[in-house]
Formats: sequence, structure tokens, C-alpha cells
Amino acid sequence: MQNRIPDGRVKFRHLQCFLAVAQFGAVQKAAESLSITQPAVSKTIAELEAILGVKLFERGRHGAQPTREGQLFIPHASACVLALRQGVGLLAHESGGAAATLEIGMLPTVAASLAPPVMKALAAQWPRVVVRLATASNAELLEKLKAGAIECAIGRLSEPERMVGLAFEQLYSEPLVAVVRAGHPLLASAAPAAELARHPVVLPPYGTMIRQSAEQLLGACGAPPLDSFVEVLSVSVARALALQNDAVWFVPLYAAEADLADGALARVPLPAASTDEPVGLILRTDAQPSPVARTLIDAVREIARERLAGRMAKKARGRRRTMRESGAE
Repeated sequence: MQNRIPDGRVKFRHLQCFLAVAQFGAVQKAAESLSITQPAVSKTIAELEAILGVKLFERGRHGAQPTREGQLFIPHASACVLALRQGVGLLAHESGGAAATLEIGMLPTVAASLAPPVMKALAAQWPRVVVRLATASNAELLEKLKAGAIECAIGRLSEPERMVGLAFEQLYSEPLVAVVRAGHPLLASAAPAAELARHPVVLPPYGTMIRQSAEQLLGACGAPPLDSFVEVLSVSVARALALQNDAVWFVPLYAAEADLADGALARVPLPAASTDEPVGLILRTDAQPSPVARTLIDAVREIARERLAGRMAKKARGRRRTMRESGAE
């Protein structure tokens, strides 16, 4: 029998529901994200499966997992949804109607320092724009990007299997540092690494890439095993713990840069330094950014170049200072 192409029978709502279930792995969570009922999502998925003539999800106690056919359909469905959103947004902007819309994702530790200058640069060229900024773990950002929920992400390079269909462009690198409030007892300690366990410690969540960096730093500086610590991804919560609870906060440098500059926080002088962690722009390989997204991407690249230049200048000043102190200059 000759295969029939579904043509116009596949509607936007079919693709929205399909991508939401694929993203959340559960019909109930998908329904909540779309602000509709669970039966409505189930009915829509059933309609789509009937139209396509394939089963898209395996449903069980662990939720709804895409079948092989569902996995094959995800990038095409998300590309359609993304392209339609971009087209509608562009026409609305050009006609002077609704403001342009941009959905992006950033790691919380990146957004704390990168979002303000990026939003300022974006507003200069797009005075009427609605930005929906999602902050989440790197793994969650990659899933949102694949599902078409966001146009681009600022995050970290992940394992090859997670990066399928995605492209990573390194923007800059930053070290992980340990910071405490000004006047913290560790700042006057002759052996701060040995005394870390005497104070509350705030670490990135287990399984994140910066958590691995934190554990490597702790091992390299000879700190004793930690029996008690707080895991949190939120920069605002971790900052409050450092300022109010005498906690030692392991955080990427730029996320604490403003507090370090004004003296609210200070770096703990650990005997070992962490390796620099790359931060990059992550895009889908099967979709082109919208005009407003391209403006944001250009702004991100410019800010990254400025940060790189600033770090190189700071290192040069440090080398010159060391040479003067040693009498070599």
C-alpha cells in the first residue's frame, strides 16, 4: 500500500505536545508546562501517532520515553516549531505589532555575570523584545535546546552523546575559586585548606561539571574529606550562605566577580589552583538563529572577547609585579 504523507493534518498543537512530553518524560509534567489538562495531552499525542502511523512513546511506571521513531521525529518537530516561532516573531516585529520574542538558556553561574551586559547590548538594537531566560543545569539546557524550547544556550561542553545535533563554540575560560565573606577566619589562616571542614561549605550539585572541578581542587590542595556540605545551583542562595553563614563557596570566578571587586567577598588562598573551565555558546546544527538571537550571539561574542583581553592584561600586570618584587626588572 502506498504511504500517505500527513500533509496539513499535523498541527502546531501536535508538535507542541509531542516536544513537551519528550522533554519532561511525563504526560502530567508536559500538561503543566503547556497549561492544559493531562487527558488533553494524551489525546493530542494519540492523534499524532494515528496521523503518522507510528508509536512515538513507550508509557510505563517511569513516565513516557520516546520510541526509536519518536527519537527520529524530535529534531524535525523541534525545527518546525522553532522556525514557526521565529517567523511569527519577525513578522510581528516588522509590522510594529507584538514585540520580538527570544527564548535562551544560561547556566545560573554564567547568567549572574553575563546576562546584564548581554541584555543591555540586546536592548540597544531591539528596544521592543521579550526575553525568556531559562537558568538550569547544563544537562537540562541541552535537552531544552534539542526540544526547541530555547534558541541557544550558554553553557559547558558535555559528553559526546549529549552533544549530538549540537555545536559548541568556546567563548572564554574561567577558574573555579573558593570565596568567603570579608573578615572570614580562613583569610587569616596559615593553612586554609586544612581548616575548610571547620566551616560550612557550598558546592555545585553532584553530577555537574563544575562539581567535578571543585572536587579536583579540593583534592589538589590537600583538604580533608568533607562530611557536611550544601549542594546548590542557585547563585543568589549560595551567595547568601557565604555572606551570612560564614560558608566557603566554590564558584566560577565571574559569578563572584562583582562581590570580589567591591570587597564583600574575598578569595581563599588555597595552595593549589583549579583548571580553567570553558564556557561556550551552544546551538543546534539543524536550525538557524532568528535575527534577534543573532544580535544576542554577537553581543555574547563581543563580551567574551573583552573578558579574554581583560584576563590577559591582568596576567601581564601580575607578571610585571612579580618581576619588580624579585628585582628582575
